[in-house]
Amino acid sequence: QVHLVESGGGQVQPGGSLTLSCTASGSSTGDFAMGWYRQAPGEQRDVVAAIRSDGTTNYANAVKGRFTISRDNAKNTVYLQMNSLKPEDTAVYLCKGVCFSGIDEGVYWGQGTQVTVSS
Repeated sequence: QVHLVESGGGQVQPGGSLTLSCTASGSSTGDFAMGWYRQAPGEQRDVVAAIRSDGTTNYANAVKGRFTISRDNAKNTVYLQMNSLKPEDTAVYLCKGVCFSGIDEGVYWGQGTQVTVSS
């Protein structure tokens, strides 16, 4: 069973930076597609950034140029570097992993980490 755990959230002032981490256990996630989502109170869950097993990345328009997703397969960890944070970035950030085949085939979610951008 794959288990994802996020860390690195917190409170930061507008214009500040945070780096989120998502570490997997239970299986190697090097072949997984990984992504970061966020959900603000009363809002739907939206994708923020995604990275494929080959390193290809995609970003939501709202974060392009400010956020960077990366992965370290040796550490089974995916990162989200967030710069120039805005109050509208405030949300619970969740990590998602997708395995398309094999014994670990399925979709996995972490429990989320809170990011608050406020002065």
